[in-house]
This record gives sequence, structure tokens and C-alpha cells, in this order.
Amino acid sequence: MVAANSLKYNARLSVAPMMDWTDRHCRYLHRLMSRNTLLYTEMVTSPALVRGGALHLLKYHPSEHPVALQLGGSDPVELAEASGIGAEAGYDEVNLNVGCPSDRVQSGTFGAVLMKQPDLVAQCCARMIEASPVEVTVKCRIGVDDQDPETILPDFLERVSAVGVTRFSVHARKAWLQGLSPKENRDIPPLDYDLVYRMKERFPHLHLSINGGIQTLQEAQDHLARGLDGVMIGRAAYHNPLDVLGDADRLIYKDDHSISGDVVVHRMLPYIQSHLDEGGKLAQVTRHMLGLFAGKPGARMWRRVLSEGAHRPEAGTALVLEALSHVTDNQQAAGE
Repeated sequence: MVAANSLKYNARLSVAPMMDWTDRHCRYLHRLMSRNTLLYTEMVTSPALVRGGALHLLKYHPSEHPVALQLGGSDPVELAEASGIGAEAGYDEVNLNVGCPSDRVQSGTFGAVLMKQPDLVAQCCARMIEASPVEVTVKCRIGVDDQDPETILPDFLERVSAVGVTRFSVHARKAWLQGLSPKENRDIPPLDYDLVYRMKERFPHLHLSINGGIQTLQEAQDHLARGLDGVMIGRAAYHNPLDVLGDADRLIYKDDHSISGDVVVHRMLPYIQSHLDEGGKLAQVTRHMLGLFAGKPGARMWRRVLSEGAHRPEAGTALVLEALSHVTDNQQAAGE
């Protein structure tokens, strides 16, 4: 288990929790590329753990550390129990989702709609902190619907930090709960990075990570240089993982570690074989690897071979090596 002080360092860069994307196979892949970046699970609802007994959702590989469990819920007692379950499972952090705008989340009265109930969020976090020996953090928006972020965000941070939360990841957009789909909520509401900078000036004792629209390591370095404590990257880290994570250790953590795409693939092979031996399907792992060579020669054939072949019952590591050959052949042709 990673200590809280170390986690603050790891949180200089993190990969955002993303539903249907940041599962354990994705996280294993990302950890191969960066040994320091903080990784997050998909959101797991507290009812699923407490009432549904869905402990399989907590499965992860030991190499994923440091890894955080993100919970969704709004019942303080249930969230406390779920936090304890997550800590017992070995997660290094438990994070409360106060940012997801999906209809399913709204109907359960959690996610971004909780921006309207900061006292309830504070109550939930207080109970989670009591129940969990690991750090409890919050991922939030700057506001929802007609709220004024200049007013709501500092009030939210003040109320929630008062119960002991010291680390927040702030998605620098509003969420429009009526009129925009979850996908549109990731792009249409304008970004307000400056507001997050002002929150850091106002709450210098809090560890604030910025999230939303960040595409590159250079952008991450720019945010850190302006005084923020961390940067959380979402879709760019998923769709173009090597460019975001392959040099993250060297550029963000001053750790002399970088890795090439072909080495990543070869290091994935034993993991893939183990998954297949346990009855898993190749596509469950390789769907997260499609963007590994994004923008590089051979990337189209890499994606095509995996996309078309990984669902076949007989598909195995040989298919992955076949897909990789299209990349390495192009590299050799180009003299790389």
C-alpha cells in the first residue's frame, strides 16, 4: 500500500477514471508505460459492492500500484462500508465521484448532481474517512447547470475539505444535467482553467489536480509550472497512451524510465496468455491496446488486425505478434 505523502507525488500525473475503459487490463497496460503515474479504476457504485456483493469489480494486478478505487454513491453509511471494502482489497486511495453527468448516475443521486449538495458530500466523505485507513479524495466539476462556478466551487471545496479531504481533482467544466448527453458534457461546456488556478491560490493547503481537455505531456507540464499540484488526463491517455505515458516518468517525475511500443507489446504477452489460460478473451485486453501506435507507420494495420481478429475463439498471442509485425516492418523500412 502506498503512503499518502507518496500518493501526492504520484498524483502529479494521473489517468482519469473512465467507464468501460480503465478496467484492470487497461491499467496493467498503462502501468507498463509509467511506473509512477497514479491510475484509477472505473467508477464502482457503492450499492454494487455493499448490496450486490460484486467484489469481482475490485480485481486488479499487484503491479498496478499506485492505484485508486473510484466509488459512486450518495449514502454515507453505504459509502463508508464500500470504502472499507476497497481499502481491505488493497487500493491505495478511495475517490468519490462528484463529476459524472450520466442519466444513470443522476437517477441514483450521485455523480455531478452532488455538486448541488456539498453538505451531503461532506457527510459522505467524513464517514468514508472514518471507515478507510487509506486516503479519501474527491473528483468534481466546477459546477452544474445554472450554478455560478465562482461561487459554488470555493464553497464546495471549503465544506468538503473541512471534514478532512485534502486532495481534489477538478474537471474544469460545468456539467449540464439537462440538455446535454454525457458525451457532450465532455466537450461542449467551456473549460475554465483559470478558475482552478484561482482555487489553488485561495486554498494553498489543498492538493488540486486539473482535469479536462488536456492532450499532451507538454500541457501537463505547463499546468504544473503554473502552480497546480497535479494533472489528470483522460481520453488522450487512453487513445494515445504511449505519447502520454511513455515519457511521463522522465518528464514529470524525473525518473530515468521510458519505453517503446514494441517493448510494451512484448511485455503484455505473458499477461495476455495468463488471461487466456483463465478463460478470458483476447479482445478484452487488446481493445485497450489499439491506440498504442497512434500516428506511427503501421498503426492502421495494427488496429485492423486486432480489431478484426481478436474476437475469434482461437485468437491468441500469435495474433498480437502478427499485428506488431506491421509496425516493426514499417519501422525497418523507414530506418528507425
